[in-house]
Amino acid sequence: MLLHLKNALTPEQVKDIRQALDQANWQDGKLTAGNASHQQKSNLQLSQEDPLGRKLGDFILQTLGQREDFMSSALPAKIFPPMFNRYEGGGQFGFHVDNAIRQVPNTPVKIRTDLSMTLFFSDPDEYEGGELVIEDTFGTQQIKLPAGDMVLYPSTSIHRVNPVTKGARVSSFFWLQSLVGDNEQRRTLHQLDQTIQSLRTDMPDDERIQNLIWVYHNLLRQWSQTN
Repeated sequence: MLLHLKNALTPEQVKDIRQALDQANWQDGKLTAGNASHQQKSNLQLSQEDPLGRKLGDFILQTLGQREDFMSSALPAKIFPPMFNRYEGGGQFGFHVDNAIRQVPNTPVKIRTDLSMTLFFSDPDEYEGGELVIEDTFGTQQIKLPAGDMVLYPSTSIHRVNPVTKGARVSSFFWLQSLVGDNEQRRTLHQLDQTIQSLRTDMPDDERIQNLIWVYHNLLRQWSQTN
């Protein structure tokens, strides 16, 4: 399932974060690349120890935690702290798949990467190239969203960032472990939840809605993993 989350951050929030990031202490992204992706990666990143990155990441997670559409679609159990990158001057990241397990820095916490996320801080007209290309069972998708929008997609997908030939592409990227690790089961629950919410709006007094809620929670009970 690929999900476009519109207006994850407001224009004012995007403006403040972008101003802070434009003054940040960027480092070579290869410093965080694994052996398999080291030659594929050409970008800039904030260090995971950077206080600005931690502050902005905490704000992003707090904001997303208040979004019902994010919580319903992702069903997050654990979230890897957001990281930040910048592509410019031909910077790119060739086709790769994200690591299956990531350890939160300076903690014993390990996260299974079920969903990958990119939150954009540059509008599409600010740069040329830089599309996020995702290949999966839903076909090949090229993603280039407005600033403040976010895309969620299965971490099992092969993906790349096309070369940025003009301007700068600034974004945050991170991963989460879902309560429901199976992508198809998670998509079924999301569609069922959307149907319930739509029926609540159109027919709030229909007793059959309660039956659908019963089905949703029993499926979630069967499919979820809390550890």
